[in-house]
Amino acid sequence: KYNSTILQLFYDSLIKNEVLPEIAEIILKDLDQTEDIQSNNINDLVGIVYNRIMQMLGKPIPIEVDHSKTKIVFFIGPTGVGKTTTIAKITAHFALNMQKKVGLITADTYRIAAVEQLKTYAEILNVPVEVIYSPEELTGTLEKMKSRDIIFVDTAGRSHKNLQQFQELYHLISQIDEKEVFLVLSATTKYKDMVHIINKYSPISNYRIIFTKIDETTALGSILNIRYLTQKPLSYITFGQNVPDDIELMSPEKMTKALLGSMEE
Repeated sequence: KYNSTILQLFYDSLIKNEVLPEIAEIILKDLDQTEDIQSNNINDLVGIVYNRIMQMLGKPIPIEVDHSKTKIVFFIGPTGVGKTTTIAKITAHFALNMQKKVGLITADTYRIAAVEQLKTYAEILNVPVEVIYSPEELTGTLEKMKSRDIIFVDTAGRSHKNLQQFQELYHLISQIDEKEVFLVLSATTKYKDMVHIINKYSPISNYRIIFTKIDETTALGSILNIRYLTQKPLSYITFGQNVPDDIELMSPEKMTKALLGSMEE
């Protein structure tokens, strides 16, 4: 496919990591002019490809505490991606490391286990938690917690095939004007299924993406694919069950190295 061996290696590595062929081609676009390759040494070429991937991934955007008012953050996403554990990790970070006053609300009353799990973490972290059974209860519950710096809301991660639950979710989220929304996806989900999930959530226009279970997949390409497809900022990644340790801001450098394999050795 490529005249240059190094470009072919890059391409193969991206494809092996399940980057979509059309995205791999965009990354390597125009680099295959033979005279360019001869005039550029290999290191320049590596640098160009690295930078293109880093730019495509973009800078991750973390959660910042706004000192003038309580920040409200919703977490949405399908079942089974580890949303509640992720919220616990982020709560622990803000409550323990950042010494912020955190409040938790869970609207995931379809799953008793999720409520219990969040309550357990809340107790350990000494953070108040409220359970709401309908979207209408949200504003009153937020009012109760208005002395907190930041409030995290866990939503029902129901099957993306269930329309009624989606309408409930939109109803819940749209009650609050100033908010941040995080879509939590698992890196182990097939790309095709991720696209389906993202389409389902498309009425929610403004969100950032958290990827979980990075440690359980050998191919990280879908992170780049989804970033390119949605143009939404990436944020945190998680890689294990330990609260609060197994979470960090996505590093474009590390991610790029993973996608290109270890060719920089």
